[in-house]
Amino acid sequence: MSRASLDKQPHEVAAMFDDVAAKYDLTNDVLSLGQARLWRKAVARAVDARTGERVLDLAAGTGTSSLPFREAGAYVVPCDFSLGMLREGKKRHPALPLTAGDATRLPFADGVFDAVTISFGLRNVQDTKGALGEMLRVTRPGGRIVICEFSHPTWQPFRTVYTEYLMRALPPIATSVSSNPDAYVYLAESIRAWPDQPGLAARLRSAGWERPAWRNLTGGVVALHRAYKP
Repeated sequence: MSRASLDKQPHEVAAMFDDVAAKYDLTNDVLSLGQARLWRKAVARAVDARTGERVLDLAAGTGTSSLPFREAGAYVVPCDFSLGMLREGKKRHPALPLTAGDATRLPFADGVFDAVTISFGLRNVQDTKGALGEMLRVTRPGGRIVICEFSHPTWQPFRTVYTEYLMRALPPIATSVSSNPDAYVYLAESIRAWPDQPGLAARLRSAGWERPAWRNLTGGVVALHRAYKP
């Protein structure tokens, strides 16, 4: 079993996700109290994939997050750097073109995607600015990025309860359903260390994206960010 540390060494993060691949989707449903499915639907609406468009789904894991884009008629490329996740995804969704790739060194040409999306993965990348720059590079001019990531609840009393859940309740629950509960200790720590909504919007601007905006989901537990390539 393995867990990553907050310096997010790529080999540690990849190994951690390899360990949890088999039960990853189930564990997410349990730990999010069923909200994970609603969040995926919100991402699909925000990306608004159209027939014939090319969508890059980064940190796609087993490919579950990519299915709505394919169903909308887009050509979707699920990409992840955890080979364990990709192997599990290939068993479940053999028709998807699952691709191994590092978000900071994407194996794609310039300007080939109409939309790039990443859900619950940017927080695990060591070089956030480099990853946002790579996503900008592979997106066509006028194309869009949609980021779904854990964030900061907007109501202070709820924020306190949520923080207590992360640090006290989440690890024991993960022990009962996950193949690597230690990975979910990292999850809690990395969420607490992640910037708030305006902070991520500032990082998007710094990387060259324009018109960043966000919408809170579940009271700010998760935020959807969208921006556009000039």
